[in-house]
Amino acid sequence: MLRTLLTAAGAAALLLLLPPATQAQPADLIVTNAKIATLDAAATTAQALAVRDGRIVAVGNAAQVRALSGPITRTVDAGGRTVIPGLIDSHMHAVRAALSYSTEVNWIGAGSIGEAMDRIRAAAARARPGGWLIVAGGWTEQQFAERRRPTAAELQEAAPNHPVYVQLFYEAVVMTPKALEALGVPAGTLPAGMKPAADGAPGWMTGDIVGISALFDKLPKPSYDDNLAGTRAFFRELNRLGVTGLVDPGGFSIAPSQYAALFELWREKALTLRVAYSVFAQKPGAELQEFRELTQMLPMGFGDDMLKFNGLGERVTLAMYNNNFPDAAAKEKFYELVKWAAMRRLAVTIHWQENGSVDHLLGLYEKLNAEVPIKELRWSIAHLDDASPETLARMKALGIGWTMQDAMYFQGDRALATRGDAARRMPPIGSALRTGVNVGAGTDAHRVASYNPFVALQWMLDGRTVSGKAMRGADETPTREQALRLYTVGSAWFSFDEARRGTLEVGKLADFAILDQDFFSVPLERIGKTVSLMTVVGGRVVHAARPFDAAGTSVAAAP
Repeated sequence: MLRTLLTAAGAAALLLLLPPATQAQPADLIVTNAKIATLDAAATTAQALAVRDGRIVAVGNAAQVRALSGPITRTVDAGGRTVIPGLIDSHMHAVRAALSYSTEVNWIGAGSIGEAMDRIRAAAARARPGGWLIVAGGWTEQQFAERRRPTAAELQEAAPNHPVYVQLFYEAVVMTPKALEALGVPAGTLPAGMKPAADGAPGWMTGDIVGISALFDKLPKPSYDDNLAGTRAFFRELNRLGVTGLVDPGGFSIAPSQYAALFELWREKALTLRVAYSVFAQKPGAELQEFRELTQMLPMGFGDDMLKFNGLGERVTLAMYNNNFPDAAAKEKFYELVKWAAMRRLAVTIHWQENGSVDHLLGLYEKLNAEVPIKELRWSIAHLDDASPETLARMKALGIGWTMQDAMYFQGDRALATRGDAARRMPPIGSALRTGVNVGAGTDAHRVASYNPFVALQWMLDGRTVSGKAMRGADETPTREQALRLYTVGSAWFSFDEARRGTLEVGKLADFAILDQDFFSVPLERIGKTVSLMTVVGGRVVHAARPFDAAGTSVAAAP
């Protein structure tokens, strides 16, 4: 549990960490009358903090922090609200999601098929004549009151004059007749690599992740101006939810050239959150050569506090991607590549889902570690929701972290049906914490999940699926403080930043959010509705809602 407010002596001790000359300089921003969850080692709760030049220069009680105020200091009275370190998503395909954010239809949070169709109708009214309407993911039929997928006929009725494409995870797709026609698919046939849905749902088709990604690649791409607008808008949306940073694992359908909008905003100093990005193999069979070419002038960690290169993954080689039965040739080629990465001290993150096959991966890593030590390289595994205690122990020994997402919020009903009681330890958050594995929380948004961190935090704590079914047992459920740590300093570990951000301590980057409700006391079922009223990145306000959107230098309001 969070400790009580700092005593005056404790606050003074924090201030004394600063050189006297630094203490004498006025702060740029002061937040006072707050419940500040510092998440420091002592789990201290403070009343106020001060920021100068993008960093925290004081944390303590209100009187002492106010002493750093000067004529140009902006003072924010938090009105007793909770302040948390900025949230960091350890595994979000944000660069890709942002490219089309301004042009896609979003079903996140829609509670019924009627509401989803209303969003299609609204998008059709805004779109240019004949323009595509695309729902790329982030939804599940379990979120709808009807507990089913919308039909092709319902989509056709909602947007009769537009081609409509809807994707469910990486499992199924439905397209209206105009969409099939626009892609040149003859009537009565299906796109290459797709087959009719097993449940016979009219218009729905299925495929694997590679096939569906290839189909998505055939859709018209947003313009570069759309990419810029989408990136600005999506990052601001994340700021609204208290997100100040993320680790992006690349992804299908995003070539190196499609990072141009991200890079332009970085050059303009217009990024509103910190991005650590990996490069994802796009050339099956030639991955090592591809990585060699991409990283020739891109050393590990290249960049700055707002944007930096964070290594390879989450697809390292196609032959080992989602492959529970890799043959000797696939494993040999993968080993050659990861040995090359280890020798260059590159971080590697890999998509792996099944504990039953993870020995193929960990066996190779253990062999490599004996030849080229990898323990300090911060390699990680994404997903792996059914990791066993033995697997977690092997990961700990190798220094391999785990980026854990809320996939079971959307897919837990299926896991309960297929795995029974075994699903109640999915994912094994408590076991990982007890083992000492470094864990970062995230969403895997936006094709397979919502990007909302508070939805993920609520799910981490109550273990309920989107349909309301109780799933995870108490042994695998963290406390509120533990969950928040996984979403802040835990995620910062994966970009080598835990000493620079993730907690609100003197000297760290000033990334924080003032919440509209107290994360630590609000009923569990309301956590997912939390938003940030003011989000700060490096001392700069990147999001402000009432009452903190006033232009004045002092803002006060009751919660």
